[in-house]
Amino acid sequence: MNFDRLKEKLEILADAAKYDVSCSSSGGSRKNKKGALGDSSASGICHTYTEDGRCVSLLKILLTNHCIYDCAYCVSRSSNDIKRAAFTVEEVVDLTINFYRRNFIEGLFLSSGIFKNADTTMERLVRVAKKLRLEENFNGYIHLKSIPGASDELMQEAALYADRLSINLEIPTESGLKLLAPEKNRQDMLNPMKYIQNGIAQYKDEKKIFRKVPKFAPAGQSTQMIVGATHENDLQIIKVADHFYKNYNLKRVYYSGYVPVLEDKRLPSLTTEVPMLRENRLYQSDWLMRFYGFKAEEILDPNMPFLDLEVDPKMSWALRNLDQFPVNLQTADYQMILRIPGIGVKTAKKIVNARRFQVLTIDHLKKLGAAVNRAKYFIDFNAGNAFLKYLTDKNFRKLIIGGSSSKFHNQFSQQLTLF
Repeated sequence: MNFDRLKEKLEILADAAKYDVSCSSSGGSRKNKKGALGDSSASGICHTYTEDGRCVSLLKILLTNHCIYDCAYCVSRSSNDIKRAAFTVEEVVDLTINFYRRNFIEGLFLSSGIFKNADTTMERLVRVAKKLRLEENFNGYIHLKSIPGASDELMQEAALYADRLSINLEIPTESGLKLLAPEKNRQDMLNPMKYIQNGIAQYKDEKKIFRKVPKFAPAGQSTQMIVGATHENDLQIIKVADHFYKNYNLKRVYYSGYVPVLEDKRLPSLTTEVPMLRENRLYQSDWLMRFYGFKAEEILDPNMPFLDLEVDPKMSWALRNLDQFPVNLQTADYQMILRIPGIGVKTAKKIVNARRFQVLTIDHLKKLGAAVNRAKYFIDFNAGNAFLKYLTDKNFRKLIIGGSSSKFHNQFSQQLTLF
């Protein structure tokens, strides 16, 4: 083996994979067995993140950065003059096992440029997972990228050996995809997602009847959207996410702020980037839909299609719906308590349980884990609350954001004028 060439491949293909953020390793339940290597149960996965929140706990690489497509936003596009490389199946397997034994990783995230055609590429990805499972007895976490247009037979096999599958929507809307990736078809992305969804549902039904059923994508499937490469607003983006959560039962939707890598008249200027804060706000909105009972149209509406960069989405909703406050913690239902800024899911459950035994005060809230510096303005304690007077103050928003205009708001406004 030429180690210098292998090292060069690793540098090229790991760098090319960094733009894919949908590499969460949570949700797996593949236990270690006697004589096997690795464990992808919740306690067996180590989550390590970079400063911008990207997961680095997995060996995250492309099988190859050769690609037959010429997507405007992709660094691996066929017309881009970059160094190309490709791993063999054996090289990926050896790297995974050796990195795992050195405690560098807890699993593998494997994607690929599309070479020759979808089925050829997907078959190669499946061979990696199959070889790891059957020949190396590897029970660590494996996340495979589904290739748009891959056959049902290959998707079936992939789901038997991988813990999670994901297929990137790439651009939130079909019109945006046609603009920047005219060779791609949105339906080719949806078909594998629907197949995996149906397979997971069938597995769950069979599991109720039979004790031993082969695992089928036990950590589910996810997707990723690029934000800022096209002109979609935040309302459109979170509605797309909401649609896929409801209709495809996705585990996660990931949002990747567009990083200018190529000059193309269809793309934003290389001198501008999507503020990281916008990406963060989308994740916060996603959290509200998944765990807090918010609907997409509650978070944003046509009159306010972009997320507020000065305050988080939950606070933004509260400031637009002050008639819903103050909330009495002794009588309010769980869902309304969840909507109080500064109170999370765990704290809301603790409040509902604790109020059965005592009248809650602001000191109780602190002990229960609430962010009292935010929550105090929105709660009507039976014993009174001196902070409620600010709810009707015309300068209440300024009080919440610290009385100063956000630099991010100006930065975001300037960016929008480019479209």
